[in-house]
Amino acid sequence: MPVNSFENYPMAWKPERVSLTKPWYRSLAEKLEADIRSGALPENTKLPPQRELADFLDLNLSTVTRAYKACELKGLIYGVTGSGTFVSPGVLESDTFLEKGGEVIEMGMIRPFYECNQEILTAAQKTLARRGAVKLMEYGEPLGSRRQLLAAVKWMNAFGIPAMPACILPAAGAQNALSVALVSLFEAGDKIAVDAFTYTNFRGLANFLHIQLIALEADEDGMLPEALKSACIWQQLKGVYLMPTCSNPTGIFMPEKRRRELAEIVTAHGLVVIEDDIYSFLMPGRAPSFLTLAPENTVHICSVSKALGAGLRTAFLAFPPSYREALTAGLLHINLKPAALNTEIVAELIESMRAFEIAERKRQLAEDRNRIYDQILGEGETKKDARFFRWLKLPAGLTGESFEVLALKRGVRVLGSHRFAMLNQEKSSYVRLAVVSPDTQEELEGALWRLKEILEGNGREFFV
Repeated sequence: MPVNSFENYPMAWKPERVSLTKPWYRSLAEKLEADIRSGALPENTKLPPQRELADFLDLNLSTVTRAYKACELKGLIYGVTGSGTFVSPGVLESDTFLEKGGEVIEMGMIRPFYECNQEILTAAQKTLARRGAVKLMEYGEPLGSRRQLLAAVKWMNAFGIPAMPACILPAAGAQNALSVALVSLFEAGDKIAVDAFTYTNFRGLANFLHIQLIALEADEDGMLPEALKSACIWQQLKGVYLMPTCSNPTGIFMPEKRRRELAEIVTAHGLVVIEDDIYSFLMPGRAPSFLTLAPENTVHICSVSKALGAGLRTAFLAFPPSYREALTAGLLHINLKPAALNTEIVAELIESMRAFEIAERKRQLAEDRNRIYDQILGEGETKKDARFFRWLKLPAGLTGESFEVLALKRGVRVLGSHRFAMLNQEKSSYVRLAVVSPDTQEELEGALWRLKEILEGNGREFFV
């Protein structure tokens, strides 16, 4: 649910009529965009109703409607049926981690051990060498071939996911799978519970589809059951989005007890669970999935991009039989006829067992990287950890925004917690560090020592 700014409402935004020029709608749209980008209108601010703003400015309602629509198409604002129009979150965040130039060590964007890509290339070559491989250049079967679905079952079952061929659909990566789930099972205005720090792409998708996200409190084990139960009663939730294994960005692994507590609430209130479990291969068998605990309520998303290769962009949705019709319709509505090549390469990797070898190698490499992190930025205790990223609590005097700037000055690109925050509380108190992204362990060590210098200096140079 949007965190509204009601201090100056009604009329939270009062542009001056004399500052507008013809065509009025374009001038009004430009003024609204300027005030959003300058920070004068913070994210999730509730804007004036269109008719009220039209009366205030003595303009036609259609003029204000066109201005709002122009800004909505740019992603600057979004509307929620029955609630109003709001400033989109994340507008002011520059994607510095994607900017090029200079010798910068990447610890912002997650790069899942690209040195393993040679194995992917070998599987691709074998797939393309098969008789009839030219068919893979055509549109494939939109619901997946029998071979692909059986490979998906083999992959998911290996990590404790109770999938069946009749209840699996292929997707072009986790982002595509999330889109299918949202379009199929939710409508504009529906409410989905999320963690206070949430995967930014899911937040963007929900905003685009005008689905409200309700941020709930969490502890070191993940979302609090009492918070979810309360939201079910007072917020009329329809669903909950969870990353139970290595939650992005916090890295939390939800233990079995917490999963069972949440699953009981989900079942009792008939919620739809979107279980984004792309990191399950890092901690196999540690705890049951929500598809196991709440099988009639869960859409499980299993992407192989992190486990195998980012370029494969392949994921599978596993779900109960009651969701099949809706999810199939949503998949066909979004994808129509997907190409089969990537899914065939994944099937080849799984059938040959190379997929499991690659996943295990990445898990071991991640353990080595986390050991280095613990030695330099940890609290002295080295533990067996295979997370792809770490969630660092910043000391007083440092914010996620300032830490990003200071780190980049030292040649390290990181992401502050403000990029993931749903609530203002402690939104800038952390930083996410992708320990798997530096090219070598030596490069990781060098980056962590530079970040340690910032922490020990408490960011004093930032204020000079």
